[in-house]
Amino acid sequence: MATFHRLLIIALFSIVCSTLSYNFADAADTGITRHYRFNINMQNVTRLCHTKSIVTVNGQFPGPPIVAREGDRLIINVVNHVNNNITIHWHGIRQLQSGWADGPAYIAQCPIQSGQTYAYNFTIVGQRGTLWWHAHISWLRSTLYGPIIILPKRGVPYPFPQPYKEVPLIFGEWWNADTEAVISQALQTGGGPNVSDAYTINGLPGLLYNCSAKDTFKLSVKPGKTYLLRLINAALNDELFFSIANHTLTTVDVDALYVKPFETDTIIITPGQTTNVLLKTKAYHPDATFVMMARPYVTGNGTFDNSTVAGILEYHHPKPSTSIKKLPLLKPTLPALRDSSFVTNFTNKLKSLANAQYPANVPKKVDKHFFFTVGLGTNPCPKNHTCQGPTNTTMFAASINNVSFVMPTKALLQAHFLRNSNGVLTSELPFSPLMAFNYTGTPPNNTNVIDGTKVVVLQYNTSVELVMQSTSILGAESHPLHLHGFNFFVVGQGSGNFNPKKDPAKYNLVDPVERNTVGVPAGGWVTIRFLADNPGVWFMHCHLEVHTSWGLKTAWVVQDGNLPNQKLPPPPSDYPKC
Repeated sequence: MATFHRLLIIALFSIVCSTLSYNFADAADTGITRHYRFNINMQNVTRLCHTKSIVTVNGQFPGPPIVAREGDRLIINVVNHVNNNITIHWHGIRQLQSGWADGPAYIAQCPIQSGQTYAYNFTIVGQRGTLWWHAHISWLRSTLYGPIIILPKRGVPYPFPQPYKEVPLIFGEWWNADTEAVISQALQTGGGPNVSDAYTINGLPGLLYNCSAKDTFKLSVKPGKTYLLRLINAALNDELFFSIANHTLTTVDVDALYVKPFETDTIIITPGQTTNVLLKTKAYHPDATFVMMARPYVTGNGTFDNSTVAGILEYHHPKPSTSIKKLPLLKPTLPALRDSSFVTNFTNKLKSLANAQYPANVPKKVDKHFFFTVGLGTNPCPKNHTCQGPTNTTMFAASINNVSFVMPTKALLQAHFLRNSNGVLTSELPFSPLMAFNYTGTPPNNTNVIDGTKVVVLQYNTSVELVMQSTSILGAESHPLHLHGFNFFVVGQGSGNFNPKKDPAKYNLVDPVERNTVGVPAGGWVTIRFLADNPGVWFMHCHLEVHTSWGLKTAWVVQDGNLPNQKLPPPPSDYPKC
């Protein structure tokens, strides 16, 4: 853990140093080029008294931070030294005209095979805040992940008080088992996968787990200071509540987009999301040490890791004789596991700044309307097999508009660029369900899905409105949907079935929150709008990894525009081949 923070400090320091030789105006307008090298290798790591060999970047868990400024160009050379196929996704980066660098396996690229190298090359345009990178093939992101810290352009202040220090907090999981074996077994049996053994903060499970007291994240702070905590949920399958005892957090940024600040004792964060909060420490040295805790927000009927990760917030005492161990340890009170009302209230507070400097350019005119049902379903068990799905004759599946996405064996982006989609795509995804039903009521008798590699095709600059409706098939469940290549505005959400006659009248088209990952409420709906101004093929999927594995995913194909800067350029020379 010390290595992680030391690298972050070095990286932040290099931001300052590396720009000294550049003209200030040039750095502010166009940024500079920053080079990183990601060696993918195996590393023995011990947690919970269990040692195992895991896939890492540069031998680190979590992986190293990427630190840059808005406008910078990044070239990240990934060298695969392990037997697994690898891809890396730069979660939330717009990838304007650089879709070849987006990362999802068999969507944007073929994997980097053992012994191969690929340089991800992209520029950060119009983004500042916290994003993150992670593996985007199978379940390898359980250990392959790290923060992307995007500072504003030089000379541009934050739209909130300048923090004394900035600290990334990455929520993850520790698995004693091999996650590749976990998902492989689940897909073979058709049942739900086993769950993680612990949650982690910056790779450490914390003091509430057996054999883990020494592996506890500790944040030492000074009184009367403001700290910027950069929160990332890198867990595979769990939304999380987070709180620090006796301290208030001020939310200022989500998914690298500023929001109107608001205070809260607790935040909710889904897998894939990031949240920046200000922590203002007490003006005096309190006679206590404070616990920070995260545990799951639960929807649905499946099994889950019902445990809690804990870290320590300790005040730096000027007198060395003061023993922190002797101070009382105060714990926060987190919402109940299924407290959906807290989640609704929290998400309703998220609003864009919507001012002259940071406008909310919500599409007012909509060219294309889509209605997607998202939820679980079933596939029949193979002949002469007994399965462990909802029944012994069925296997779990997940779908959008009852289509469970089948991953291709060639990269969709390459097929699209070469205009050679025959044999890769089956057809277009339906714009709305082929059969309407009471989506949040009694489910239909037939829960089987349709398997296929079906996508949505859009003309360049199409303004899109998408309603995503959760279904109650096999239990109503929350689904954090992530759209690659775009930010979108969350203009409305509600419980029950979406009402196309009444609900649009309640849309917020003034200052809706803008983000790249949104939770579709369990037994409810959410509406997003975005402008298809980025040519390429863009993955959209549930960021609960088990649902992605079961097929809750699709892709948006955005055609080229007429101007040169509206076209997808050719792939780089080292683009991986299948």
